[in-house]
Amino acid sequence: MTFDRLPDLDPDAGEVIDEELAVSDDVLVKAFALGPGAELDPHVHDGAANVFHVLDGTVTVVQDDTEERITAPGVVFHERGQSHGARNETEEVAILTASLCPLPG
Repeated sequence: MTFDRLPDLDPDAGEVIDEELAVSDDVLVKAFALGPGAELDPHVHDGAANVFHVLDGTVTVVQDDTEERITAPGVVFHERGQSHGARNETEEVAILTASLCPLPG
């Protein structure tokens, strides 16, 4: 048995691979691997806060009308109802996790 839940993720250019790492009644943690040029479209979780943990590489995080390049290691907090997304503008794979808490009803 291993405690490490992070899978080996290797996306192609433009591809996003995601996998659930932890799911309970009040939290969801997903891993996202963004190939070069890949994007997580901006979206909103009305009933949950969301936290990005950039584990590897650099992503451009979009939050409402603001963008910022975040290089690993980095953490970005998104309030409930705040639009957020990310894109990989580099030539390397970027890995991040997204945690939702509490789970939207």
